[in-house]
Amino acid sequence: MATRSKIEWTHTTWNPVSGCTKISAGCKNCYAERMAMRLKAMGVERYRRGFDVSIHHDLLDQPLMWRQPRLVFVNSMSDLFHESVPNEFIVRIFETMERCPQHTFQILTKRSKRLLELADSLPWPNNVWMGVTVEDDIAVHRICHLAEVPAAVRFLSCEPLLGPIEDIPLSRIDWVIVGGESGPHARRMQPEWARALLRQCRQAEIPFFFKQWGGTRKKAAGRLLDGRIYDEIPCRSVNRRGFI
Repeated sequence: MATRSKIEWTHTTWNPVSGCTKISAGCKNCYAERMAMRLKAMGVERYRRGFDVSIHHDLLDQPLMWRQPRLVFVNSMSDLFHESVPNEFIVRIFETMERCPQHTFQILTKRSKRLLELADSLPWPNNVWMGVTVEDDIAVHRICHLAEVPAAVRFLSCEPLLGPIEDIPLSRIDWVIVGGESGPHARRMQPEWARALLRQCRQAEIPFFFKQWGGTRKKAAGRLLDGRIYDEIPCRSVNRRGFI
């Protein structure tokens, strides 16, 4: 399933895998789980198993049909490196991305150990950006795994940001996204947590993207951080503003 995305830092989502299981604090109020259960209740065939991990072989070649270059968030409804996704299927997804140099593919995982274990068996074309979710200090170890992956762009999604992250290792990181949790049980992000990450990105000269404050009224809370919108993105992106 591919849709035009409302996620501020991408254009389109591509979901050859759906479903996941919780592994850390950031997963507690998973938006993808809520959406999957809603789609199941609506009778959508691909989500008849709810949020159980499901492989969609028929969607593997979908990006080949898109002529217009775009930023593509891969598996917004899953984690590509979930232990239930076969190695062979992950390789095939990477091969599809390699065959689509007109697009830029953005992948996020919390399973950084498996990412690193498989990295040498995967092609890493320049249009594949690899990221890890880092929601608090406990998850910082994922950055060390990501730093060893030969991706053209390595990025962090600090969303939902659940606590302060001091001395974040940014020496091999190209982009940082920060955002608060949204939804009915959203945990509040403190402004100083976001400001601290912005300061560290400025010191490292890394683009900083402030996605949202979140909360139960996401739109009302907005995207302004101290009166400014931060929508910086690495210059190697497609049809988006570069880092200034």
